Amino acid sequence: MTDAIKPIGMPKWGLAMTEGKVNAWMVAEGAKVSTGDEIMEIETSKITNVFESPHTGLLRRRVANEGDTLPVGALLGVVADASVSDAEIDAYCAEFAAAAAAAAVPPPEPVMVQAEGWNARVLKLGDDASTATPLLMIHGFGGDLQNWQFNQPELAANRVVYAIDLPGHGGSSKALNGSDVPALAAAIRAALAALGVDRVHLAGHSLGGAIALQMALDEPGRIASVTLVCSAGLGPDINMEYIEAFIRSDRRKEMKAAVETLFADPSFVSRDMVDDLLKYKRIDGVLPALQSIAGAVFAGGQQAAILADKLAGLSVPVQAIWGEGDKIIPVAHAQAVANRHVLGGAGHMVHIEQPAEVTKLIEALIG
Repeated sequence: MTDAIKPIGMPKWGLAMTEGKVNAWMVAEGAKVSTGDEIMEIETSKITNVFESPHTGLLRRRVANEGDTLPVGALLGVVADASVSDAEIDAYCAEFAAAAAAAAVPPPEPVMVQAEGWNARVLKLGDDASTATPLLMIHGFGGDLQNWQFNQPELAANRVVYAIDLPGHGGSSKALNGSDVPALAAAIRAALAALGVDRVHLAGHSLGGAIALQMALDEPGRIASVTLVCSAGLGPDINMEYIEAFIRSDRRKEMKAAVETLFADPSFVSRDMVDDLLKYKRIDGVLPALQSIAGAVFAGGQQAAILADKLAGLSVPVQAIWGEGDKIIPVAHAQAVANRHVLGGAGHMVHIEQPAEVTKLIEALIG
């Protein structure tokens, strides 16, 4: 296939995504697009999100029509210079479809890793042959490794990237060997040892940010950098009403209301997202684990681990990324980090609402 023609394919957002529906195109054929421009809205069974152009050039062909439901990897559009003929684009589209059918492989699945005293569910993306330092992504309270579904694949283009389920979360062990930030950091270190990873970049969201920062303070020689996304650990304030609502909610309506607090745009919260959270909370051991972690990390309705005053002595590069409309942890906490970025149009789940910009900032620090 000619390098002058660049494909726009159906993305894979999360482990469960096998297909997506093109709800709407946001640019016309013949329009110039740049990498990161919002070009269409895609709906999946879990979430509806805008899809950003992976290329810069002219959108020469909108292959998929609005309303089409297509498998992951299917050709949605074509970017090419004006010098490329329509016949060449026709031939490219036909060749792309044939190659995609021949090269179809099952998507990567998470694996269970036996660490010291717990089993960790880990999703690994990227080429083992890469010599770049790996990246580990740590989600927040009540989340799981799929929270990084919009960031992990692109970051894995040049290095191995791991996403992990914290103890008590996702597919990992529900029994805890400790509930506070130092204990959770020790659990993640044990998982890295089991994976054979000696040195790593870290990206942590919310509670995962405090854990990442604790790991850097404990063993700075093993941590290449830390990206804090709407991170805990930088001040005492926490929206305890959300934490308590998440723990107690056992019906769709109240869970939906709680989860909508995480987003600047509540339309991100789909029925399937809410159902998945309710199913997770019904797993044996989940509720006691969440209660134990909340009791240790948010004791008395405030954050127990305040690590901001230790940043000055840390030799590891650190950046903070925050959603301007964060209703869980105040954006003012970002002031503790000199290298900080506040993104508009996003809340606590800024890496889902502004995935391209967050991915770009992480790559800029680690790349």
